[in-house]
Amino acid sequence: MMKAAILQLSVSDDPVINLPTTLTFVRDAVDMGAEFVLTPEVTNCLSTSRAQQNKVLCHEENDPSLIGLCQIASELKIHLLIGSLALKTHDPDGRFANRSFLIDPDGEILARYDKIHMFDVAISETETWFESEGYRPGSKAVLAKTNFASIGMAICYDMRFPRLADALVNAGAQILTFPAAFSPETGAAHWHSLLRARAIEAGAWVLAPAQTGTHQGVSEKKRSTYGHSLVISPWGEVILDAGIEPGAYLFDLDLDKVAEARRRVPSRENARDFEGP
Repeated sequence: MMKAAILQLSVSDDPVINLPTTLTFVRDAVDMGAEFVLTPEVTNCLSTSRAQQNKVLCHEENDPSLIGLCQIASELKIHLLIGSLALKTHDPDGRFANRSFLIDPDGEILARYDKIHMFDVAISETETWFESEGYRPGSKAVLAKTNFASIGMAICYDMRFPRLADALVNAGAQILTFPAAFSPETGAAHWHSLLRARAIEAGAWVLAPAQTGTHQGVSEKKRSTYGHSLVISPWGEVILDAGIEPGAYLFDLDLDKVAEARRRVPSRENARDFEGP
């Protein structure tokens, strides 16, 4: 059993403005007793403007948000999952990376994961998103091993692809992380159901810190996100739903529940190979 916390944020398109609030919430979480803290997708910058992103984003090696978050993890001696940062890359086409980091208590990067599945959708006539125009997809699943658990790293839209979660659990994941900046429309329809399904199928903890509210920025096209950061047990129980307010939310992370859920329903042991239709 350990204390952990998810942060729910409502970031703007300016990383300089966003970082102090994030650091304050990390301190709040640790003051409540958290040893493991998780932040949402695009913790540093949520923007609908490619021009603004080119202006304010940095490469990993000199990103102020990454530097600041590594420093606070070292100072407070915690594991910190940075849900993701929007980062410049050296790709010829100029696309960014949507990259998650697991930071250890020495402030070192223990693991990094680039989002594999891009949110290219037409939800309605008025809401379309083509993430792959601005971000290039990753290609490798990542399992991070800590002294308290093995963590399968994923980001937002990845939750709709159970094959990724299955690969992570087969590799030993006890926790699946799905930091997100989820659309309000799809959030209301699918957020809880998808995350509970991933937890039940895997017999694993699902931790999903999220962005919330209407995000301020220079673009006339404002982005809104669903909120409702979730913590779901390996039995599929919603342990925590953060609603829509930004802040730090504490919970108990009991890793014994992983073995218990898998013993009660040993679906992975019961799985069989079969021929396709």
